Amino acid sequence: MASVDTVLREAAAATLPGLGRALVMAGKLDQKTAEELYRKALASRSKFIAELTGSGAVSSADLAHTMSNAYAAPLLDLDAVDPQRLPKGLLDGKICLAYRVVVLRKRNNRLIVATADPSDQEAAEKIKFATQLGVDWVIAEFDKLSRMVEASSTSATEAMDHIIGEDFEFDEASMEAQAPDSGETTSAEVDDAPVVKFLHKMLLDAFSMRASDLHFEPYEHHYRVRFRIDGELREIASPPIAIKDKLASRIKVISRLDIAEKRVPQDGRMKLKIGPDRVIDFRVSTLPTLFGEKIVIRILDPSSAKLGVDALGYEPEEKERLLKAIERPYGMILVTGPTGSGKTVSLYTCLNLLNKPGVNIATAEDPSEINLPGVNQVNVNEKAGLTFAAALKSFLRQDPDIIMVGEIRDLETADIAIKAAQTGHLVLSTLHTNDAPTTLTRMRNMGIAPFNIASSVILITAQRLARRLCVNCKAPADIPAETLVEAGLREEDIDGSWTPYRPVGCSMCNNGYKGRVGIYQVMPISEPLQRIILADGSALEIAEQAQREGVRSLRQSGLHKVRLGLTSLEEVLAVTNE
Repeated sequence: MASVDTVLREAAAATLPGLGRALVMAGKLDQKTAEELYRKALASRSKFIAELTGSGAVSSADLAHTMSNAYAAPLLDLDAVDPQRLPKGLLDGKICLAYRVVVLRKRNNRLIVATADPSDQEAAEKIKFATQLGVDWVIAEFDKLSRMVEASSTSATEAMDHIIGEDFEFDEASMEAQAPDSGETTSAEVDDAPVVKFLHKMLLDAFSMRASDLHFEPYEHHYRVRFRIDGELREIASPPIAIKDKLASRIKVISRLDIAEKRVPQDGRMKLKIGPDRVIDFRVSTLPTLFGEKIVIRILDPSSAKLGVDALGYEPEEKERLLKAIERPYGMILVTGPTGSGKTVSLYTCLNLLNKPGVNIATAEDPSEINLPGVNQVNVNEKAGLTFAAALKSFLRQDPDIIMVGEIRDLETADIAIKAAQTGHLVLSTLHTNDAPTTLTRMRNMGIAPFNIASSVILITAQRLARRLCVNCKAPADIPAETLVEAGLREEDIDGSWTPYRPVGCSMCNNGYKGRVGIYQVMPISEPLQRIILADGSALEIAEQAQREGVRSLRQSGLHKVRLGLTSLEEVLAVTNE
């Protein structure tokens, strides 16, 4: 006869989903916590299991062992499974993504499917209906399962098994690929090819998933496609290796590149038309590797330059310093940071504010990434002799008001840019340095005289991009005070008036993050800083003076974003160095 405690526990758990009931019955979760998590899941329209593991109430490993015992199902460690060897095409990727399941194999008329929640009858019925096969559950840890599903289950992956010899749906009216400066679509014969349609679908998927880059990578025995989403590369698909040459040739055709040339890198552009009035630009780069050409396509969305300064994530005092600098009639403004840190978007946002009918703006880039009407844009072509320095010399003969140089790479370019800034022009440019103070010493090392630096540079902005926490699923993080102090926060800042958050993960985000937020160090060149530069001071002296003037370092700026709940501490530690 069942004990009174067991009977009461069964009655209380009856209102919970099967997963919650099993955990309460096993004594792994108390009734009150289970009900609170279930209400949260209903309110946020997320899965109960995601809320459960994200809250930390039950670990993924503990949950898997409990479910294995409760449902007498085998337990599998997905770390021991090679995703490349899993069967393809047995189940729609959308179902795998929605219910967090992975098909392990087919045996007779049944599917062996990995899940973290064997109580999910809806998932079982959906799989049965879609495949007309029975389902045998194998239990896996939820976090490992989620990673594997996201890496292998997308609409692009579903097309892989059909890319040679078969076709799939494609709405030709919704988009078209075309080369720059060409209004003609490609021929109907080419458009009918499955490889062409697959490429179009990949580009559209990348745009819809807010990816910044697509990587097409050939290896000896396999081929993979990865998207960079919110700064992280995610494997999206593994097409048959036999298509690598066809895919590379198609990309080269619409990017106006030499199809026959496979021995040297090439750069080009192409466009994707989405609807009647939306066109997205892509920058294409090819690179010969051991087993074929790796191709990286960067998505260039012109609308990103029109979002405004507020959308970039500047704090009020940083925004005020930047706007004050770009309103100056002459001088040099430098934006620094690594590749992919958003320097171009920041520069074009400033240019968009300055772009008025009475202003002559000229830019020299390698290549121009964002098209901005009203701005005279020049692509640098070093083979033809059109270097940054040559373009700058030409600009100065055309009565410019504002000049933007894509990057200062050498002394000649720097020298002309500085002279332009000293003779009544506003010059904007980028440099690859770690932070704002080291930019000044980097220019000194290039051979620029301290007097020229002090008299021309008016502001330097260093920046990074950190992943933004998903507002739907972020949860408070229990971080010890000593860890926060070690990260760079002052003891007086840890006063309990704010809460650090951590990523959780839900159906609306990417492992707890959605989008990115800028971290900035905005350093105006004041008179005390000019004196340090003239005295050939070190980057450390410049940084100390900037701190006294209220300029946050990149780490301090990132920690401020943590205090605001916009990003996590681990993300700030990863993207800043101090």
